[in-house]
Amino acid sequence: MSAIRQDAWSDEDDLILAEVTLRHIREGSTQLSAFEEVGERIGRTAAACGFRWNSFVRKKYEAAIQIAKAQRQKRTQLKKHAAVSISGSSISLFDAPELNASKLESFTEETLSIDAVIRFLRHWRSTYQDMNRHIKSLEKELHDKEDELDKLGRENDKLNKQVNEVETDYRVVNDDYKALIQIMDRARKMAFLVEEEEEEKPRFKMDANGNLERVD
Repeated sequence: MSAIRQDAWSDEDDLILAEVTLRHIREGSTQLSAFEEVGERIGRTAAACGFRWNSFVRKKYEAAIQIAKAQRQKRTQLKKHAAVSISGSSISLFDAPELNASKLESFTEETLSIDAVIRFLRHWRSTYQDMNRHIKSLEKELHDKEDELDKLGRENDKLNKQVNEVETDYRVVNDDYKALIQIMDRARKMAFLVEEEEEEKPRFKMDANGNLERVD
């Protein structure tokens, strides 16, 4: 029994997990059987393999999973078709052997395999075309998003520049306002001093004889 590994998953481990699991899907087996086989090969538990598949590896092989499921369905249909055909041929063979022997001989595994390959290739081509269209759609969407992001970036730079200009203008106006307040404050103080000096100066008036006399 191999030791249970505790190290991180490598790319090779992920590839083995994907190949074995996809093979079990194609063959109609269970994923648990696949995880047990992988665990024996790389020295991990089936539970660890199952967790790795569902949390990480599966997302990278969605298209391959769909193809594997389609192959499994085709295999099932071919088996049913072969069983029915062979059964019908056997019944007819008892009734008229000389008429059905050639048909029975022509119904071989090679013929089934070729038909299966042709159907698979047609299905794969259709799937590949759909994937290409989807990829082109995603690329266009990504390009549009990049253009939109670039446009928003330019608008953001423009707004930042305007904000900086407004802040600069505000600082200038604020400085001018403070200077104006200081000037007005000094002018008010000077006006008070002038009034006080005027009040403190002595006042004189001339009497009838032409003499000056102080007025309190």
